[in-house]
Amino acid sequence: MTDTQFDIAVIGGGPGGYVAAIRAAQLGLKPVVIERENLGGICLNWGCIPTKALLRAAELRHSIDEMADFGITVGEVKVDLAAVVKRSRKVAGRLSMGVKHLLKKNKVTVIAAEAKLGAAKDGLRQINLSNGDMVSAKHVIIATGARARALPNIEANGKTILTYREAMVPETMPESLIIVGSGAIGSEFASFYHDMGVKVTLFEALDRILPVEDEDVSAFVQKSFEKRGIKIMTGVKLQAVTSDANGVQASIEGQDKPLQASRMILAVGITGNTENLGLEATKIKVDRGHIVTDQWGATGEAGIYAIGDVTGPPWLAHKASHEGIICVEKITGQKDVHAIGAGAVPGCTYCRPQVASVGMTEAAAKQAGHDLKIGQFPFAGNGKAIALGDDGGFVKTIFDAKTGELLGAHMVGPEVTELIQGYAIARTLEATEAELMATIFPHPTLSEAMHESVLDAYDRAIHF
Repeated sequence: MTDTQFDIAVIGGGPGGYVAAIRAAQLGLKPVVIERENLGGICLNWGCIPTKALLRAAELRHSIDEMADFGITVGEVKVDLAAVVKRSRKVAGRLSMGVKHLLKKNKVTVIAAEAKLGAAKDGLRQINLSNGDMVSAKHVIIATGARARALPNIEANGKTILTYREAMVPETMPESLIIVGSGAIGSEFASFYHDMGVKVTLFEALDRILPVEDEDVSAFVQKSFEKRGIKIMTGVKLQAVTSDANGVQASIEGQDKPLQASRMILAVGITGNTENLGLEATKIKVDRGHIVTDQWGATGEAGIYAIGDVTGPPWLAHKASHEGIICVEKITGQKDVHAIGAGAVPGCTYCRPQVASVGMTEAAAKQAGHDLKIGQFPFAGNGKAIALGDDGGFVKTIFDAKTGELLGAHMVGPEVTELIQGYAIARTLEATEAELMATIFPHPTLSEAMHESVLDAYDRAIHF
């Protein structure tokens, strides 16, 4: 290598790492990204993007089944699974190449290798690479992401017991499927596989699916899933899982007969990639598989920072990217750098129906001691949703009764993942109910339901 000394070394080229490197370059620094696998990280290559491509195929498959309601007749529907998966991988590959182009455009050095922290000397941190080389940098940002968490005594084998990686590239569709974990990943896979004709059973250890969402949203999604034919079992404790040529057998506490299925997907959360980084020779603390940082990404070791999934929940690509920008701007002494506030990160789940939220749930707001005003508006009262033939779901808004602060917003239904940014902006601007009610929402749009929900919180809803 010609260059071995940099201003910032970013370990990991995912949505946090590559964004941090580009921002560093924009600020006149000399950055390097060290990535052991694929630029774009898990999100782009094995998560956010390719799963949406799969879900789009399932959505179209479902839409064809409803064509008769729109006066359109179609012939026999056939699904070419190999082509569906191929398109998903093509989308991921295209965007990974896009990240490569962006880094090159911004003159960011990229090294394909694994990285391990070395000694600090003369204000520089040495980084040992798996290819035998070594680089050094004034600052190091760890953005190594996370991986699927395993359950005790239940090992994924890639054939009958799958992680998200194998679940995204099926060679054949199973006749039946057990999904363990009903968070965003589990619920999205349940929706995809069921729409592709698979008999799905969704396990959740807690008392409701999508447990981080508002209880009203969780209840609506569960009812919707069950109406579609997805079997849901909550409060489930797995005792053991075995597999053979016939599939998977799941032994459940309190039930004599194990549940059988062709395959199982483990979707029980993730843990940070903290191994083999040389952290043990530093003052960096790791808590329950994640690196401990302050609000700016700083660790316990001077000059070393961490961002994204490796630092803990929420495990979201947009949070990682934002943290990358904040971290670099703080390192370079930029003015008006703002840490991510509590409840500022919106969350989206792309199952059918879609789910999106930002801020506090109703239960969390009550627990925090707020007096509340709550509004709710159903998409059944929204003209655009009715015209689309997709009027299930609602928008729920939660305000502080004394100040009018928007504490939280929760949405379930058509395209809500595209709508939630409106409430996220409102919270960033510290808008109250007054500004939201005074805003003119265009007609006919799904966004009108957002306005009506705010109006409903103050007994002013027009169409409900």
